[in-house]
Amino acid sequence: MSLIEALILGIVQGITEFLPISSTAHIVITSIVLDLEFEGLAFEIFLHLASVLAVIMYFRKDLMTVIKGFFGYFKDKSTENTIQFRFAIYLIVATIITGVLGIVLKDVIDESMKTPPFIAGSLTITGLFLIFIERFHQIGNKDEESMTWLDTIIVAIGQTLAVLPGISRSGATLVAALWTGLTRETAVRFSFLLSIPVILGSTVLMFKDLSMDMVHSVGVTPLVISFIASFLFSIIGIMWLIDFLQKSKLVYFAVYCFALAFIVFFFLDPGLTMDME
Repeated sequence: MSLIEALILGIVQGITEFLPISSTAHIVITSIVLDLEFEGLAFEIFLHLASVLAVIMYFRKDLMTVIKGFFGYFKDKSTENTIQFRFAIYLIVATIITGVLGIVLKDVIDESMKTPPFIAGSLTITGLFLIFIERFHQIGNKDEESMTWLDTIIVAIGQTLAVLPGISRSGATLVAALWTGLTRETAVRFSFLLSIPVILGSTVLMFKDLSMDMVHSVGVTPLVISFIASFLFSIIGIMWLIDFLQKSKLVYFAVYCFALAFIVFFFLDPGLTMDME
């Protein structure tokens, strides 16, 4: 892999990881366009670690607030500590549900689903749900204090759908969170903080696929460059999405999903199978 190719892959991963447009689909499409072959799961370890590091860095204050409130609750059951304690429990429960369902569904997902037609269909479904949540569903006013266990379960189930090739994790969690009646701010915060344990957990599971052969085939320098690019552009993606949701609508992402689905369906070889997350 050349340095330019590593840079491109890192940029694509970073900028699309937290946008509701399926980063994995973009990585696969980019790999096909660049005619690259590599150990997909092993290479994604570095890219996903970079992305989750970006979330931790960007939301470090929110993380500290939740952590302090969680442990502080055992000494002082103040209103603020209680809210943060419950929010932390919701994150833990959602992570467990996602993990369990993900393991179960992983055995169901087979190679026949990892094809351009299936991914195009998943992108189309993502776009339809984005339109539905913006045009036909009224955004609620639930915040962290008024979240419920049912909200948590629904978001966890939504996130689990991301195991399907072409379904965006951030898109699925955002749609599910908004559908439960959470405010945009709370939905975004819960979605991003939930991504930390989920991505870290899936990354740890993928370490078994890491080998020196992958390092030798890709190269140390390209790995470092792709990692740094993924980290920097993940931060840019996070900042852009938060700003975008404050000023604009999710329907624009839906239009993009439809366009990408069209390209994938009609211009990528339907016989290809893809190494998707």
